[in-house]
Amino acid sequence: MNIGSIASKNKILCYPWSRSLLVGSFLACLLPVGQTKAEMGSVKIGDKIADFTLSDPRGESHSLSQSKGTKATVVIFIATRCPYSNAFTHVMAELSREYEEKGVRFIGINANKTEPSPEVQQHASKNGLSFLVLKDDTDGVANRLGAQVTPEVFLLDSTMTVKYHGAVGNSRNPTTKPEEANGDELKAALDAVLNGKPVSVTTTKAFGCTIKR
Repeated sequence: MNIGSIASKNKILCYPWSRSLLVGSFLACLLPVGQTKAEMGSVKIGDKIADFTLSDPRGESHSLSQSKGTKATVVIFIATRCPYSNAFTHVMAELSREYEEKGVRFIGINANKTEPSPEVQQHASKNGLSFLVLKDDTDGVANRLGAQVTPEVFLLDSTMTVKYHGAVGNSRNPTTKPEEANGDELKAALDAVLNGKPVSVTTTKAFGCTIKR
C-alpha cells in the first residue's frame, strides 16, 4: 500500500512534499485531519447535550450545567502540543475575552492521554487562556460528542442545544501559523446565537491533530 492510499483511507491531508517525510505517527499528528458529516458521531446540529462533569488540572470539578443562565457555551477541544491548536490559542483567548462579557461561557477540554494535567495547566497559563480548561482523562466527553481533532468547536445555546460544530476559523485554509489564524467562523455563529438569529453556516470542517485516545 502506498502513502497516498494510506493518507486517503485515514482522511489525512498529505501535501506533495510530505511523501518523503512521512515517518510514523509524528507527521501524522502534524497533518490536518478533516471531518465529514458521516464521521461526527452521534451529536448533530439541533441535539441537546446532556450534562457532564470534568476536573480542571488542579483537580476541581466543573459541570456543563454550571452554564445555566449564560446565553451560550463554547466547548473547544484543545491540545498543548498540536501546532494547529497552538496556532489558534491567541484567537481563543481573544474570543473568550470579547464574548464572556456578552454572557458566553468558554470551556476548553484536553482529551489527549499524552498530555498530563500539569502540562495542560502550564500551557493555559503561558498562552493566556483565562477560560476554564478541563481534562477529559477517559475521553468520555470527547467520545460522546464525537470530537476527533484539536482544535474542534461545539457551540451551544442557552438550552445546551448544538448550534455550530467545526473549526474556530480557517476551515478552507488550514494553518499552523498564528498570524494567519482567525476566529471568523465561530464568531459568526456566536453573533447569530446572541442576536436570536439562525446560524447561517452550522457546520464547517474541523482540522488539526487527532485526539490521542
